[in-house]
Amino acid sequence: MSTNKMIALMGEMAVFVKVVETGSFSETARQLGATPSAISRSVARLEKALGTRLLQRTTRKLRLSEGGHEVHARCLDMVSAAQAVLEVSGQFSPEPQGLVRVSVPKAVGRFVIHPHIPDFLARYPKVDVQLQLNDRYVDLIDDEVDLAIRITDRPSPGLMGRRLVDIDHMLCATPEYLANRGMPAHPHDLKAHTCVFLGEEPGDSRWKFLRGDKRVSVSVHGRYAVNHTGARLDAVLHHLGIGSLPYFTARHALQQGQIVQVLPEWEFKTNYCGEAWILYPPNRHLPPKLSAFINFMAERLSGEPTLSRPARRTEPAASPYESPEVAK
Repeated sequence: MSTNKMIALMGEMAVFVKVVETGSFSETARQLGATPSAISRSVARLEKALGTRLLQRTTRKLRLSEGGHEVHARCLDMVSAAQAVLEVSGQFSPEPQGLVRVSVPKAVGRFVIHPHIPDFLARYPKVDVQLQLNDRYVDLIDDEVDLAIRITDRPSPGLMGRRLVDIDHMLCATPEYLANRGMPAHPHDLKAHTCVFLGEEPGDSRWKFLRGDKRVSVSVHGRYAVNHTGARLDAVLHHLGIGSLPYFTARHALQQGQIVQVLPEWEFKTNYCGEAWILYPPNRHLPPKLSAFINFMAERLSGEPTLSRPARRTEPAASPYESPEVAK
């Protein structure tokens, strides 16, 4: 392919990437200020030049063909490179600038990330932040997000990222509740207690524990389930039962003695614990505004000792459930 022809097709390639991103000719036309027919013709010209069909069109949606997947990956690289060129001037500015859009789970955003935003804005006066708090899976490209913070032990292989902090969960109750109902000595003792749990899925009332090579799973019950960590903490503080809480939510109440950790010698395992990673699309030329945000949060969270859960006791309390048959 001649250089002139390749240059002429670059615009069509960029349009093709946008069509895949939006999944619609009409939406692409709206965003680019063109007509749907013009967008369709642009993709058709690219298909003709490449000699392959890129999109499978149905009455309801567009799908990439087998060859379209490969072409889209290459075109996406081209668009990313073009964006890097446009942003390269910012690399020589004395300070980062522009908008940073960050998606983060609600509780982590509220209790872990948000408290550091004022200091970040003060340090980088030319950077604005849009913090999007939601618990749904966010696609960085489709949802037009620069960075996504996710709790995972296996970051998506198609993304780059940096580990920020461990997210640990634990069981807590007030001293008043425990004085009235007793302190559990083993996970199975929870069957005799009222528990406050997430309640979004049936498995949320099935609590799992780990200590050494012992694994225990217990079905708990209670009169109150709520899918907000702040609300669960408030319920625990009102003596409604033993609640499951991420440590970053419970830490201040623990430090003040308002609540105490239950079964501290056991590791409480949930689907919502793991490592918090800040992820972004692979890009050799990461804009300074994103580098600044990533480095700032990594520095702040790594230097905040109160995010580390208290060490578990090595000596468990006496319990009638210590037989290996029960503790598997």
